[in-house]
Amino acid sequence: QVQLVESGGGLVQAGGSLRLSCAASGRTFSRNAMGWFCQAPGKEREFVVAISGSGNLKNYADSVKGRFTISRDNAKNTVYLQMNSLKPEDTAVYYCAAGRYSGISTNPSEYNDWGQGTQVTVSS
Repeated sequence: QVQLVESGGGLVQAGGSLRLSCAASGRTFSRNAMGWFCQAPGKEREFVVAISGSGNLKNYADSVKGRFTISRDNAKNTVYLQMNSLKPEDTAVYYCAAGRYSGISTNPSEYNDWGQGTQVTVSS
């Protein structure tokens, strides 16, 4: 099992930036893909981006391509989400998740450990 703690959320104006961090502890971090998902009020949890265990492969949702960047530092057991050019529709709780395997997936069921979430609010 992996314990995940997100940080870095907050309130920002449209066009601004935030950097989310997810610190992991537990089983070997570098063996597993990591993902970020978001959930807005009244909506299903949605895939945002995932990164493979090695960090070589990344997959972004179309809605964030060119604006968000995922990275990981396996030496620090931390994954990051740099969010630029934020839009009001990006407002949601963002969750970090650890995958069952090293390969990336957009399917939440392929992730078995989740953080508590961090709120991102983008004002217009």
